Amino acid sequence: MRTAAVHARTAAMALVLLGAGGCHGDRPTPPAAAVVAFDLEAIDADGLRGTAAGKVAVSYEFAIPDTPALRDTVRRIDRTVEFMPGSRGRVGATTGQCLCIGSTHQAGWREVLARLAALPGVTPIIECHHE
Repeated sequence: MRTAAVHARTAAMALVLLGAGGCHGDRPTPPAAAVVAFDLEAIDADGLRGTAAGKVAVSYEFAIPDTPALRDTVRRIDRTVEFMPGSRGRVGATTGQCLCIGSTHQAGWREVLARLAALPGVTPIIECHHE
């Protein structure tokens, strides 16, 4: 179970990523900690986590409403994304949603996560463990 300190760091990082408030068009920005729901603190500028001898990329998953237009938007934002229609994933994609899996190992990964989190209908973005 995660400690309160990890929750606080995660929430703080999400607020830095997404802004502490404001509006996007006419809809308010969703609470940041509810959208990017994994610890970003240990991930370096290259999108890798671990020691110098063994760094690895961090995979993440989320679901979107399964429409061609939204898939195109996600693909333009995140070039690492793979679409897994019909799969639930740990995030629990439902009928009418498409599971998406991406990686932090890309240029501007923090901005990518922030832009994905701002999309309409996106579920919380969680770490993917490829179970």
